[in-house]
Amino acid sequence: MLKCKSKLMKSALLMTTFGFLASNAYCGGTVTGSVDASIAKYKKDAVVYLKGVKAPVTPQKGEVDQKNLVFVPHVLAVPVGSSVEFLNNDKVNHNIFSADACKKFNLGTYNPGMSKSVTFDKPCVVNLLCNVHSEMSGWVVVTENQFFNVTGADGKFTIKNVPAGTYEISAWSEKLKPQGKTMVTVAEGQTATVALKLAK
Repeated sequence: MLKCKSKLMKSALLMTTFGFLASNAYCGGTVTGSVDASIAKYKKDAVVYLKGVKAPVTPQKGEVDQKNLVFVPHVLAVPVGSSVEFLNNDKVNHNIFSADACKKFNLGTYNPGMSKSVTFDKPCVVNLLCNVHSEMSGWVVVTENQFFNVTGADGKFTIKNVPAGTYEISAWSEKLKPQGKTMVTVAEGQTATVALKLAK
């Protein structure tokens, strides 16, 4: 708690001296836990996110590469307003497009070593495809805020600097759906632990 107060005092001093407030001026809590999936491999690349957090959204710059005819990462999560750079570090030409109604785009065919950018201006789940290589598929999950995390193979996640409050926590998966509605209460400087279940 003293550490949190110290951060707030330092931020207030910066605001007075330099006329701005540091982006981590508030001191929040942490949400951690794990995703259990009915199909084990889908513990990985689940996007766990909080709904209804009343905090300014901080857009980010994401990156999706293309290597060995695979989108890397397979799932990228970014907050709304973020831009994503699509690189081609493969040895062949690629094209990236999305037919999803919430974000249709087609970057055309481009050569190895090139990159193109797209800004995602609304919360959306976007399936990435390549019309040169039909076997390629990836995802950009655009969340309403920056309070999310993409799980690793063990299904674990950690979401930091969450403003104190009670929120719904959910998860997106390529093939599975969250089971039931889960709420989490976050206290300043504390860690809340949550278990989520995904199934067909």
